[in-house]
Amino acid sequence: MKNSLVTLALSTLALGVVFAAPASAADVSACLITKTDTNPFFVKMKEGATAKAKELGVNLKSYAGKVDGDHDSQVAAIESCIADGAKGILIAASDTKAIVDQVKKAQAAGLLVIALDTPLDPATAADATFATDNLLAGKLIGQWAAATMGEGAKTAKIGFLDLVPSQPTVDVLRDQGFMIGFGIDPKDPNKIGDEDDPRIVGHDVTNGNEEGGRTAMENLLQKDPSINVIHTINEPAAVGAYQALKAVGKEKDVLIVSVDGGCPGVKSVAEGVIGATSQQYPLMMAALGVEAIKKFADTGEKPKPTEGKDFFDTGVSLVTDKPAAGVESIDTKVGTEKCWG
Repeated sequence: MKNSLVTLALSTLALGVVFAAPASAADVSACLITKTDTNPFFVKMKEGATAKAKELGVNLKSYAGKVDGDHDSQVAAIESCIADGAKGILIAASDTKAIVDQVKKAQAAGLLVIALDTPLDPATAADATFATDNLLAGKLIGQWAAATMGEGAKTAKIGFLDLVPSQPTVDVLRDQGFMIGFGIDPKDPNKIGDEDDPRIVGHDVTNGNEEGGRTAMENLLQKDPSINVIHTINEPAAVGAYQALKAVGKEKDVLIVSVDGGCPGVKSVAEGVIGATSQQYPLMMAALGVEAIKKFADTGEKPKPTEGKDFFDTGVSLVTDKPAAGVESIDTKVGTEKCWG
């Protein structure tokens, strides 16, 4: 009889644990705030966050700006997350400086704030950053472009198709990385447009989409029709640039490089629209971010950066079918196996 009571007590305790775990998990809520909900990069980010949240029993709410650069919608989203009692926020900020005050407000309310893809300005404003090494992503395509052009790199005419006027950190890092890789002094490492290298024709903004890329390319061609290298903030902007070049019969005269590594972008590399792109992994960023919020909710522990860096590095690979000596790369077949979107 005594043994039966002990067995019953242990069974009841075990049963209580089974019921308690989901109840505890259900109390953990998180928010994902992206720049848009249409860019394939952020679509994949949401996919990764949603899948991991379901796996861990985390209640995830997703928000996005109406367009890239829509800061006000992101501010409103943070307010909603605070009001809902979320444990943490994952954010790809549109305005990396202006959002900091709102981030501090969330942290003061006890939320963990993790920057995804785009570091805040300053980066230390977030509790952690899960991102591609965007400076390295830029360096890889800069090195590849310089090596591909050979002696022609010394007299190149380079245009930059950037993101938005506010110069978010992801934009600055990719631009500066490209310049360093190509052999150009970027001057102020925190600013776009102060370079004095005669090879730079100019910068224009694209809002990270095809239409913006097309218009920006047209503007730069008016400034200097002899442009022969284009660095683009992402692959949709690169496709828009190619369309503008093709419209005036210059698509074979200009080397286009980009960053993202989405499936459409890798396909553009395979088709020769883009010469090379640096591939990043948004699904991993978001999934790891949800895991970090769950761990923070359970233990109070904040995520740690990759050793030797001030952020958690989620990896980057150069994708091209025209490898250049001294620049490590993967081809589009491998890039397709790893792509998203």
